[in-house]
Amino acid sequence: MRKTVVFVVAAVIGATTLAGPASAQQSTAPAPSGAPAKGSVQLNVNTAINQTLVDKYVRDAPNVALAKCEGASPAFSSPALTFSNYTPGPFMGTDANISADAALKPGIGAGTYPLTVTCGDQTYRTQFTVPAPQVSKVPSGAAKAGDGSMAG
Repeated sequence: MRKTVVFVVAAVIGATTLAGPASAQQSTAPAPSGAPAKGSVQLNVNTAINQTLVDKYVRDAPNVALAKCEGASPAFSSPALTFSNYTPGPFMGTDANISADAALKPGIGAGTYPLTVTCGDQTYRTQFTVPAPQVSKVPSGAAKAGDGSMAG
Protein backbone atom coordinates (compact mmCIF):
# COMPACT_ATOMS: atom_id res chain seq x y z
CA MET A 1 0.00 0.00 0.00
CA ARG A 2 2.75 2.44 0.96
CA LYS A 3 4.71 1.86 -2.29
CA THR A 4 1.54 2.46 -4.30
CA VAL A 5 0.88 5.77 -2.52
CA VAL A 6 4.49 6.90 -3.07
CA PHE A 7 4.30 5.95 -6.76
CA VAL A 8 0.97 7.73 -7.24
CA VAL A 9 2.29 10.87 -5.51
CA ALA A 10 5.44 10.77 -7.66
CA ALA A 11 3.32 10.36 -10.82
CA VAL A 12 1.07 13.26 -9.84
CA ILE A 13 4.07 15.48 -9.11
CA GLY A 14 5.62 14.50 -12.45
CA ALA A 15 2.37 15.15 -14.36
CA THR A 16 1.85 18.46 -12.56
CA THR A 17 5.42 19.47 -13.28
CA LEU A 18 5.00 18.60 -16.97
CA ALA A 19 1.82 20.68 -17.14
CA GLY A 20 3.54 23.56 -15.34
CA PRO A 21 7.15 23.57 -16.54
CA ALA A 22 10.01 22.96 -14.13
CA SER A 23 13.62 24.05 -14.38
CA ALA A 24 15.37 23.07 -17.58
CA GLN A 25 18.51 23.67 -19.55
CA GLN A 26 18.09 26.44 -22.09
CA SER A 27 19.31 26.43 -25.68
CA THR A 28 19.81 29.95 -26.92
CA ALA A 29 21.15 31.91 -29.81
CA PRO A 30 24.54 33.35 -28.97
CA ALA A 31 24.38 36.63 -27.09
CA PRO A 32 26.75 39.48 -27.83
CA SER A 33 30.01 39.00 -25.94
CA GLY A 34 29.59 39.75 -22.25
CA ALA A 35 25.80 40.25 -22.51
CA PRO A 36 23.29 37.81 -21.03
CA ALA A 37 20.99 36.00 -23.47
CA LYS A 38 17.68 37.85 -23.87
CA GLY A 39 15.80 34.88 -25.25
CA SER A 40 15.70 31.12 -25.57
CA VAL A 41 13.64 28.26 -26.95
CA GLN A 42 13.28 24.61 -25.98
CA LEU A 43 10.99 21.63 -26.42
CA ASN A 44 9.60 20.16 -23.19
CA VAL A 45 10.91 20.49 -19.65
CA ASN A 46 12.45 18.10 -17.19
CA THR A 47 10.36 16.78 -14.32
CA ALA A 48 11.22 15.52 -10.87
CA ILE A 49 10.89 11.97 -12.20
CA ASN A 50 12.42 12.35 -15.67
CA GLN A 51 15.47 14.59 -16.10
CA THR A 52 15.95 13.85 -19.82
CA LEU A 53 12.99 15.57 -21.47
CA VAL A 54 14.49 18.87 -22.64
CA ASP A 55 14.72 19.05 -26.44
CA LYS A 56 13.35 15.54 -26.88
CA TYR A 57 9.98 14.79 -28.47
CA VAL A 58 8.00 12.33 -26.33
CA ARG A 59 5.72 10.01 -28.30
CA ASP A 60 2.24 9.37 -26.88
CA ALA A 61 2.52 12.28 -24.42
CA PRO A 62 1.87 16.02 -24.50
CA ASN A 63 4.79 18.07 -25.84
CA VAL A 64 5.27 21.78 -25.18
CA ALA A 65 7.49 24.35 -26.87
CA LEU A 66 8.68 27.08 -24.47
CA ALA A 67 10.43 30.33 -25.13
CA LYS A 68 11.68 33.47 -23.50
CA CYS A 69 11.01 36.32 -25.92
CA GLU A 70 11.11 40.07 -25.55
CA GLY A 71 9.80 40.92 -29.03
CA ALA A 72 6.25 41.16 -30.32
CA SER A 73 4.15 38.30 -31.70
CA PRO A 74 6.22 35.23 -30.74
CA ALA A 75 5.91 32.37 -33.23
CA PHE A 76 7.40 28.87 -33.03
CA SER A 77 8.44 27.03 -36.18
CA SER A 78 9.88 23.65 -37.07
CA PRO A 79 9.75 21.44 -40.15
CA ALA A 80 8.75 18.51 -37.89
CA LEU A 81 6.14 20.09 -35.58
CA THR A 82 2.87 21.99 -35.65
CA PHE A 83 2.01 24.43 -32.86
CA SER A 84 -1.28 25.40 -31.22
CA ASN A 85 -2.67 26.92 -28.03
CA TYR A 86 -0.11 29.67 -27.52
CA THR A 87 -0.15 30.55 -23.82
CA PRO A 88 1.60 33.50 -22.17
CA GLY A 89 3.70 32.91 -19.02
CA PRO A 90 5.57 33.27 -16.75
CA PHE A 91 5.96 29.58 -15.96
CA MET A 92 7.02 28.35 -12.55
CA GLY A 93 10.61 27.13 -12.53
CA THR A 94 11.30 27.86 -16.21
CA ASP A 95 12.64 31.07 -17.64
CA ALA A 96 9.97 31.36 -20.36
CA ASN A 97 7.13 33.73 -21.11
CA ILE A 98 5.34 31.88 -23.93
CA SER A 99 4.44 28.25 -24.61
CA ALA A 100 2.56 26.29 -27.26
CA ASP A 101 1.42 22.71 -27.64
CA ALA A 102 3.67 20.88 -30.12
CA ALA A 103 2.53 17.94 -32.26
CA LEU A 104 4.62 15.82 -34.61
CA LYS A 105 3.67 16.23 -38.27
CA PRO A 106 2.51 13.02 -39.99
CA GLY A 107 5.28 11.01 -41.61
CA ILE A 108 8.15 12.53 -39.60
CA GLY A 109 10.75 9.89 -38.79
CA ALA A 110 13.34 9.60 -36.07
CA GLY A 111 16.09 12.20 -36.19
CA THR A 112 17.22 15.65 -35.12
CA TYR A 113 15.22 18.69 -36.16
CA PRO A 114 15.45 22.47 -35.66
CA LEU A 115 13.07 24.45 -33.45
CA THR A 116 12.98 28.22 -33.64
CA VAL A 117 11.00 31.01 -32.08
CA THR A 118 10.80 34.45 -33.64
CA CYS A 119 9.90 37.42 -31.45
CA GLY A 120 9.81 40.68 -33.35
CA ASP A 121 13.23 40.91 -35.04
CA GLN A 122 14.91 38.29 -32.77
CA THR A 123 15.12 34.57 -33.58
CA TYR A 124 16.28 31.89 -31.14
CA ARG A 125 17.16 28.34 -32.20
CA THR A 126 17.69 24.90 -30.76
CA GLN A 127 17.57 21.33 -31.99
CA PHE A 128 15.48 18.49 -30.63
CA THR A 129 15.41 14.77 -31.24
CA VAL A 130 12.54 12.53 -32.27
CA PRO A 131 12.99 8.91 -31.17
CA ALA A 132 12.06 5.94 -33.35
CA PRO A 133 8.55 4.68 -32.61
CA GLN A 134 8.27 1.68 -30.32
CA VAL A 135 6.97 -1.59 -31.76
CA SER A 136 3.27 -1.64 -30.97
CA LYS A 137 2.41 -5.03 -32.48
CA VAL A 138 4.12 -8.34 -31.75
CA PRO A 139 5.25 -9.91 -35.02
CA SER A 140 3.31 -13.05 -35.93
CA GLY A 141 5.18 -16.21 -34.97
CA ALA A 142 7.21 -14.41 -32.28
CA ALA A 143 7.93 -16.23 -29.04
CA LYS A 144 5.66 -15.22 -26.19
CA ALA A 145 7.62 -14.64 -23.00
CA GLY A 146 6.21 -16.41 -19.97
CA ASP A 147 3.58 -18.54 -21.72
CA GLY A 148 5.62 -21.74 -21.67
CA SER A 149 5.83 -22.04 -25.45
CA MET A 150 9.61 -22.04 -25.33
CA ALA A 151 9.85 -24.73 -22.59
CA GLY A 152 11.68 -27.86 -23.65
